[in-house]
Amino acid sequence: MANVELSSPAPQVTQITLNRPDKLNALTYDLVRELHEALQQIDADQDCRAVILTGAGRGFCAGLDLGGFGTIPGTENLGTPQQGMAVQQFIATLVPRLRDLRQPVISAINGPCAGGGFALALASDIRVCSTAAKFGTAFVRLGLSGCDIGVSWMLPRLIGASRAWELLLTGRVFDAAEADKLGLVTECVPPEALMDTALTMAERIKANSPFGVWMTKEVMWSNLETGSLQSGIDLENRTQLLASHTQDCRRTMTSVFSPEPRVYENR
Repeated sequence: MANVELSSPAPQVTQITLNRPDKLNALTYDLVRELHEALQQIDADQDCRAVILTGAGRGFCAGLDLGGFGTIPGTENLGTPQQGMAVQQFIATLVPRLRDLRQPVISAINGPCAGGGFALALASDIRVCSTAAKFGTAFVRLGLSGCDIGVSWMLPRLIGASRAWELLLTGRVFDAAEADKLGLVTECVPPEALMDTALTMAERIKANSPFGVWMTKEVMWSNLETGSLQSGIDLENRTQLLASHTQDCRRTMTSVFSPEPRVYENR
């Protein structure tokens, strides 16, 4: 059985399902490897317009499998620190991979979401959760630093530094209602409505041009790292000019008042 499954719940939408339900989809070498491969496959799929990331069973992802992650091939004869660093980097590079994906990623958080799973949710572009979801950074409770897999960079940018520091330092578990209050998720719905909510988000994204969505995602993430307002505006200016020369943009401009649905050709 695959540790990561791909499906298409709607045209031009790809669903990634982490598939170790008996372990709350905890991260192992095989699961992370398959997730890397799935993201590479999706990035090359020009027909895919949006991605939904979720977990099988009652959990989203409980983080690292404490029963054993596995060994990165080629590191068997290395020292313990070297092997550990290889594992650390292999997992952590999922975060920039999700960021670099052309298509927006919607995390549909259906249950426990902790540690590395929490990082995957933060690295997504949109997060929706069910009322059954529970969250936690978890790292500091395992005797580790609370700063791991990009969480200490992403979390304060999503909910503010003051709230992020408290969550990172305590490692406490918080529920879906608090996640909604913190602004970590955009919607909190009953479990039976979660996937429909995520699909609705995907359909709203699909209503816009592929290139426009891609550039919006790219500039939004880049401007989290930009050092000044002017450099952010400069990036926006160049991106807008580039987008304005696509056929999709020109066709959209001329059909603003048309009742006909827009059909994009990604040109």
